[in-house]
Amino acid sequence: MDYDELVSHILKGDRRSAARLISLVEDEEEGYEKALKSLYPKTRGVPVLGVTGAPGVGKSTIVLEITKRLRSEGRRVGIVAVDPTSPITGGAILGDRIRMTELFADPGVFIRSMGSRGGSGGLSSQTGSAVRILDAMGCDQIIVETVGAGQTQVDIMGMADTIVVATMPGSGDEVQSIKAGLLEIADIYVVNKCDLPGAMRTVSDIQSMLDLVEDWEGWKPPVMQTNARESRGIDELVGNIRKHDEYARSSERLIKRKKEQYRREIQELVTREMARKAFSSIEEEELDRMLERILRREENPYSEAERIAARLFSGRKDIASRGQR
Repeated sequence: MDYDELVSHILKGDRRSAARLISLVEDEEEGYEKALKSLYPKTRGVPVLGVTGAPGVGKSTIVLEITKRLRSEGRRVGIVAVDPTSPITGGAILGDRIRMTELFADPGVFIRSMGSRGGSGGLSSQTGSAVRILDAMGCDQIIVETVGAGQTQVDIMGMADTIVVATMPGSGDEVQSIKAGLLEIADIYVVNKCDLPGAMRTVSDIQSMLDLVEDWEGWKPPVMQTNARESRGIDELVGNIRKHDEYARSSERLIKRKKEQYRREIQELVTREMARKAFSSIEEEELDRMLERILRREENPYSEAERIAARLFSGRKDIASRGQR
């Protein structure tokens, strides 16, 4: 794989090369880090919008309508839609691209579905890399839609400059559905499908919840109503997204988020590299014997993990577990 050539094509705006590199990054093909290192200085820090919320609230339709508004202004848009992972192929099984078919023929829109691959915070472990690839390719706006598994989609806080949390009326306790974690990360609340009964009550409940917070540090999240399927409220939503982006870039808010993003990413990269090195030092037969001892209850996973870590940090390969002595 000629990564230098791939990087060169991406910097010229080649969509196929960008898609190829994202696939190589997802599969962790040997040498992909070299391409990411080369691309990073060429990124511009374009605005990143995160859209999250529970399944069924209409996140993909909201993303579709926002994208159409941005394209009407001539802006190039990159969309990363994170879906649940197929246990068989490892790929995305829902495919938000299916719900965005009218954008397929638009050369100014790049859509990529990524499998979450075990990520517990609504994102794939390589979402950040995909965002930077699209930034370097020349996108003017990047939108990340989380997997949408309920209340735990908070990793987007370390990825996006502006976060839209979507909910809808009629889904039980709407406020409870966004209370755990998401309440703390939202920059804008959207009550989608506002034609359904109970929309005003949902808006009022969220507003009351927000009123309990005494200090918003300059930005109190607006609570909006939309009906994305009918394009209602989308212009106002795009306007609020821009207002927040301007606010974030003129304050310390964005810098704090970016620092947190890089802190988490470095931590994850270090953890991944340590695990790779640790297991590369273990022969397959040794690992199998270790697993057999755990199955026989002669050892436990915690102690074996500690010994593997000790082996890595000491640089020694002769730290045998008690079952081998």
